Amino acid sequence: IAAELHAAGVPWSREVHEGILEETLGGRPAAGELAPRVRELGAVVRAALGDPAASLDSQPKLLRSLHRVGVLAESTSRWELARFDHPAIGPLLQYKKLTRLANANGWTWLDEWARGGRFRPVYVPGGVVTGRWASSGGGALQLPRQLRPAVRADPGWTLIVADVAQLEPRVLAAMSGDRALAEAARGRDLYDGLVERGIVDSRQEAKIAMLGAMYGATTGDSGRLVPALRRAYPRAMGLVDEAARLGAEGGVVTTWLGRTSPGVSDGWRDAQGRAGAPDATEADRARARRSAGDRGRFTRNFVVQGTAAEWALAWLGSLRTELAQLPAVDAASGGEATASGPVFSRRAHLCFFLHDEIIVHAPLGQADLVAEAVRRSAARATQILFGAFPLD
Repeated sequence: IAAELHAAGVPWSREVHEGILEETLGGRPAAGELAPRVRELGAVVRAALGDPAASLDSQPKLLRSLHRVGVLAESTSRWELARFDHPAIGPLLQYKKLTRLANANGWTWLDEWARGGRFRPVYVPGGVVTGRWASSGGGALQLPRQLRPAVRADPGWTLIVADVAQLEPRVLAAMSGDRALAEAARGRDLYDGLVERGIVDSRQEAKIAMLGAMYGATTGDSGRLVPALRRAYPRAMGLVDEAARLGAEGGVVTTWLGRTSPGVSDGWRDAQGRAGAPDATEADRARARRSAGDRGRFTRNFVVQGTAAEWALAWLGSLRTELAQLPAVDAASGGEATASGPVFSRRAHLCFFLHDEIIVHAPLGQADLVAEAVRRSAARATQILFGAFPLD
């Protein structure tokens, strides 16, 4: 499937992409130079820092410049910088965003990865330890949302786009057999279902609580809200809590279909062993607790994310089979998607996959048939993994 996705490619409009770059970056830069808008923002940031020679692309140097003006950030991540109120922060965040766009998806990217009306990324099935796919070329799994308008169906064709709302919490409900949690998601947004049942007060709180439960957050809003989920859905929360306990003790956990988490490292064993030594210091014991907690958070999420990846692959494989049964378009009609190559130019085909989202490129007249195939494939994936469990 990964090879087919690469061969067919994502229908991509170079004209639209270039228009987005022109508007966002202020024009195409000369070789070796920054885009005009990036250059302007850099000047604004340096003026706010009072340092016309400040380096904005080296984290150590940028941190030193920030510290000199009282911005005591520990890193230059967006989340860290947003904590501070200083005239340099706003333009700096915008500078970093536009720099990433220019470097990762600018004109060089277009020339290399989106030739001939198709973006052809290189996928790595199971490239993530949980079983999720990764990519080794083209950055298919990190495309910025602002470039989505460049995804354009060929004339006479259309794109059928589908993604699963709250896949991981739904999968958790099925894995644990928690029918109450499954019922909260029936026919609706799962987070809205939690609000309707009075578990939390808002959709945002529901999202924070559920993500906190699956990723092991114990402080802030997550730490405050997760206990409500434990009371309402003990089976689901019990499953991830047990996975966390096993991981923290050095054990391994498995996904629904049997993918096993990695074992502990020698460094992890050494930290735990050192904490139990007669001459162990409080720092040794703190290090052991921290490493145990980190591993528990990893295994807590591993079982859910890995099983969600398995569901998504069952969906993908089932849909591929469905699409192969649809008729090809008549070559004499001239409605072929020639850039998709000889195998797919006359047939509806998968052209993109991202964890819980698929895009199918299909002849316009088959749009409704493909949409139904997407729904049937999702239902079949659920049956393959979870049998008759009532998961929507």
